[in-house]
Amino acid sequence: MGILLLTLAVWVVFERSGYTLLSLVSSVLLLLTIILFLWARSAAILNRPAPPLPELYLSEEMVNDAATFIRTQVNELLSVSQDVAMGKDSRLFFQVAALLGLISIVGGLTDFLTLGYTSLVIVLAVPALYERYEDSVDSYCMMGYRKMQQLCVKFNRNCVNSVQNWILEMRKLS
Repeated sequence: MGILLLTLAVWVVFERSGYTLLSLVSSVLLLLTIILFLWARSAAILNRPAPPLPELYLSEEMVNDAATFIRTQVNELLSVSQDVAMGKDSRLFFQVAALLGLISIVGGLTDFLTLGYTSLVIVLAVPALYERYEDSVDSYCMMGYRKMQQLCVKFNRNCVNSVQNWILEMRKLS
């Protein structure tokens, strides 16, 4: 609940102020740099210890591990992209197209901050609500599943079969 309230407060502040995440991060880093600079200068003048900063160092092994991980993920993505673009997996193509279309529609309706907050609320609230009302949710899902099966059978019977019959008639006439 605390995470939800904190993110709600952050979201309200960003929405009302018109401040963007990039400008906030930039301002915070600028303030931190100024504070550390003034602390180090005043420490040298007053013979006090400098600000305690951890040693910022990346080992070659850490960089190589990260690069290897990123390379393998990008190569896998490129391989799947090539399969989709070359028409090797039409099912995956339709899944990618539907997902990108959905992202485009949602992206056009909202900004990134609102989308992030809404996603966080959904990720935190839906599992808790499902645990609480699991039995009723499962029964409603089963009812919905049965209704969808009935609709699919009816659709197949009425539309798909008539289109198939029409195609067969057209082939016979040709």
